Amino acid sequence: MRVILVPVADRPESARALKTAFRLGNRFAADIVGCHIRPHRDSSVRMPLLSASVELEWHAAHKGKNTEKLSRNARVLFEQLAAEAGYRVANRPRADRTNVAIWYERVGSPDRVMPIVGPMSDMLVISRPAAKGGRLATIFMMEALLNSCRPVLLLPQRQIREPGRNIVIAWNQSAEASRAIAAGMPMLEAADAVTIAVAGPENEPGPKSSHLRRYLKHRGIQADVVSTRGRDAARELEQVYRQTGADLLLMGAYSRHRLRERIFGGVTDHMLRKSGLPVLIHHV
Repeated sequence: MRVILVPVADRPESARALKTAFRLGNRFAADIVGCHIRPHRDSSVRMPLLSASVELEWHAAHKGKNTEKLSRNARVLFEQLAAEAGYRVANRPRADRTNVAIWYERVGSPDRVMPIVGPMSDMLVISRPAAKGGRLATIFMMEALLNSCRPVLLLPQRQIREPGRNIVIAWNQSAEASRAIAAGMPMLEAADAVTIAVAGPENEPGPKSSHLRRYLKHRGIQADVVSTRGRDAARELEQVYRQTGADLLLMGAYSRHRLRERIFGGVTDHMLRKSGLPVLIHHV
């Protein structure tokens, strides 16, 4: 893992995400890229890739605000936390692979920018929105998850030091879970403990937890398997997380249709909107 991307605004959740990202950067010898997205000066410009509702919210949230000042404050925050973490701010990666903090700004919206900058990273770090409000933070969270093609480390609304020492894998035999494991392999290989959590019977066509455990052994990863009844998968995963003393949950996103999860509930929607666990989540 060499490139960790953090969307940055002059907000407390960005500060929390940056502090965790820099700690992970020092652990994995990774560059930290801070990206600030600001709206187009002409708020009447229509963004063709945006849905109308998101476009209106994005511009309405910045209406009457000094976007240049917001950009300056975001950069000051980034550079301050980079210095505290021992990172040098640079314009480009170093040829000698010395870890650096790189800052850039993009004009547009998360929906337009995230599909461009997201895939050019190895992981994104974002702090969860506040329980009340935080609509812009929610937009960033969802665009990062749905349009970056990379794993997203979703942090709780409190500062944590460095997740990933003790990882629980949410396993449901799905292709989404398999992709999440592949994307999160650097974290798994560096972990001190790994647990595979299975909620309910393994009666789907995909690989079982025993197959996953054997695969992880090929990577030098020793994993335990914990099975639960599956009556309330989200709550049971949280229980396994607490019982194992974990500091990170690794999972695939939306193995069922996203709209169905929003209406009827599901593990992904619960972890995004209701849980306070640190989650490394991946969706393609």
